[in-house]
Amino acid sequence: MRHRLATVLTAASLALGGVVASAAPATAAPADKPQVLSSWTQTSASSYNTWLSARNNQSAWAAYEFDWGTDYCSSSPDNPFGFPFELSCARHDFGYRNHKDLGIFDANKSRLDNAFYQDLLRVCDRYSGATATSCDGLAWTYYQAVVIFG
Repeated sequence: MRHRLATVLTAASLALGGVVASAAPATAAPADKPQVLSSWTQTSASSYNTWLSARNNQSAWAAYEFDWGTDYCSSSPDNPFGFPFELSCARHDFGYRNHKDLGIFDANKSRLDNAFYQDLLRVCDRYSGATATSCDGLAWTYYQAVVIFG
C-alpha cells in the first residue's frame, strides 16, 4: 500500500509540475517588433541613424530579440577601395535576418535592397569628382548583387 501511495503521489506531483510549468507565460518579443523593425529598415538617413543608435545600444532592445549578427558584405570586400560600406552591409544583414525571422521577408526584400543602396549612396556622398563617381559605381554593383543574389 505504501509503495502504491508513493507512486500515485509521485505521478501527481509530476503532472502538477507539468501544468505549472506550462502555465508560466512564455517570454515573447513586444507586439510592436514588426513596426520597430520596419522603422529601422527604411531608405531614409533618419531610419539608418535610428538603427545605428539601437545597434550601439543593443541591450536596450534585448526584449525584442533582434538578430544583430552580420557577416557584413559577405564575400565582397567590406571597404572596397577604401569606401566604408561595412555598416551599410550590417544594416542590410539586420533587415534580411530579422524579416526572415518574422516570416515577412519576401514582401520587404525590395525595400531592404533599396535601403541598402541608399545607405551606400550616402557613403559616396562624402566624396567628390571621380572618386564619387567610382564610389557610386561600386554602390550600384553591390546593389545589383543583392537584388540578384540576395
